[in-house]
Amino acid sequence: MENIIVESNQGKALAIPHNPLNQRKLYIESYGCQMNFSDSEIVASILGGVGFNTTEKLEEADLVLLNTCSIRDKAEQTVRKRLKTFNALKKTKPKMKVGVLGCMAERLKHQFLEEEKIVDLVVGPDAYKDLPHLVEEIDDGRNAINVILSKEETYGDISPVRLNSNGVTALVSITRGCDNMCTFCVVPFTRGRERSRDPQSIVEEINDLWSKGFKEVTLLGQNVDSYLWYGGGLKKDFDKASDFQKATSVNFANLLALCAQAQPKMRFRFSTSNPQDMSLEVIKTMSQYDNIPNYIHLPVQSGSNPILKAMNRQHTREEYIKLIDNIRQIIPDCGISQDMIAGFPGESEENHQETLSLMEYVKYDFGFMFAYSERPGTSAARKLEDDVPEMVKKRRLQEIIDLQREHSHVRTKGHLGKIEEVLIEKTSKRNVNEWSGRNSQNTVVVFPKANFKVGDFVMVEILDCTSATLIGRGLKLSEKSF
Repeated sequence: MENIIVESNQGKALAIPHNPLNQRKLYIESYGCQMNFSDSEIVASILGGVGFNTTEKLEEADLVLLNTCSIRDKAEQTVRKRLKTFNALKKTKPKMKVGVLGCMAERLKHQFLEEEKIVDLVVGPDAYKDLPHLVEEIDDGRNAINVILSKEETYGDISPVRLNSNGVTALVSITRGCDNMCTFCVVPFTRGRERSRDPQSIVEEINDLWSKGFKEVTLLGQNVDSYLWYGGGLKKDFDKASDFQKATSVNFANLLALCAQAQPKMRFRFSTSNPQDMSLEVIKTMSQYDNIPNYIHLPVQSGSNPILKAMNRQHTREEYIKLIDNIRQIIPDCGISQDMIAGFPGESEENHQETLSLMEYVKYDFGFMFAYSERPGTSAARKLEDDVPEMVKKRRLQEIIDLQREHSHVRTKGHLGKIEEVLIEKTSKRNVNEWSGRNSQNTVVVFPKANFKVGDFVMVEILDCTSATLIGRGLKLSEKSF
């Protein structure tokens, strides 16, 4: 089920090239969203400046960091199990220090440090620049914590290292935080309010990536369509900006165009979009540039208006369908994927059927689907009873997954016989004689290696498919490879 994902919280040890001047070793394991993996690259860059090389071998580490996710209970339980492993290792290596970064760090700081006493260091997503000082604190035998949420920090002045990079694709953060306050989500409490990064620093990072051979960038944010640069500050304060700031402001559609123009042979994806904030201007900008792939990740969470209202989603079923119709009209072959929650508090069987009927209307290319899990501190946890039985949640989730698998196969079959541009990213996991890459719609394509190499844009004829993968043969290099 490569593109049909029920959970996506697998940790990954990350390493960068060795700096002979650095004497200490850092082990980073990241969980959750792409934003966390991007943040880990920022952390490695900051600690690389104070004597740390990263390692993929846990037993070598002087400092172990877990970059954590709080979006679902399963992610937190996975992190707790890993912390037990690390603490067992500390008994044989007493000088090793363990720290927790990210969303769990902010949410469970007191439990980790004061009650459970299972870590030495707790650092929230906005406090990574303080890591050199915090490491000094734990070196001196004191626990260290900084989880203060910032109104300004974007890490726009940090040049991230590329951890375990394939040298082809890279993540570039453009916004931090979220203002939407969905009742099920902890992000506004762990990552703070929305603020955007200076577009010039984004373009400079993209230009640097191109000079190093990268061919594709994913622009990241909790809600990329809310990107708004007017000289700095929170998005919510834009109304207080001067007339000049408003006249010269840069929105997400403007930023997309800037990136596409800056590097015409580089591909630019983005994630994640919120339906209430995605504008026609963004969709039209995508249609104007052939280096912006025809793919949008557009979480809906539910197809039922009563549930959307309970979630505090600022869109209705009808508004979402209108947005889908606009996308299909402007970009007919656009790939669209979803996030869906099964068993939200108060969800009736009728509400669930409305979700399935929405899926039938859209026929998503793939999706990320979850059973609802109550997150402490959220509005849903405080105000709504988690009243859908677990067995019912599991059954509804399975029905969503089964329908998505069916639709995914319909979508992949639609590529048969076509010739599509694919960026080679790596060797296929299943066959060492095949390349693996993605087409414009973000669907995985595998084909024989022939005379092509990683980083090539190849025109591929699609010959066969599964529900998640296209199978083809490479014909020639595309114009982007020249």
